[in-house]
Amino acid sequence: QVQLVESGGGLVQAGGSLRLSCAASGDIFNAYAMGWFRQAPGKEREFVAAISWGGGTIYYADSVKGRFTVSRDNANNTVYLQMNNLEPEDTAVYYCAAEKTRQRLGRNAADFASWGQGTQVTVSW
Repeated sequence: QVQLVESGGGLVQAGGSLRLSCAASGDIFNAYAMGWFRQAPGKEREFVAAISWGGGTIYYADSVKGRFTVSRDNANNTVYLQMNNLEPEDTAVYYCAAEKTRQRLGRNAADFASWGQGTQVTVSW
């Protein structure tokens, strides 16, 4: 099973940008659909974005559409989340997730079997 390690979180002012990275190891990366989720204090984990094994299919949550961009580099076993025009409501722990499939792309946490440890993103006014 693939192991995932996120990086790139931090503190940023509203309107700023961050790029999260998720490095995968332990299995063939391009066999996996990848997702980003986030969880704010006191709230349930929510879907942010997902990308299919080859990058041909991408989904976004409505709340981030037009501001966030998900991409992947299969040669370097990494998936990215570029976050622009950040808002305080984006403050959360961001998790990378993986599911070994080339047939489907989920948007629910239950669709993904492997998870990273998370990286904190804090957006201040």
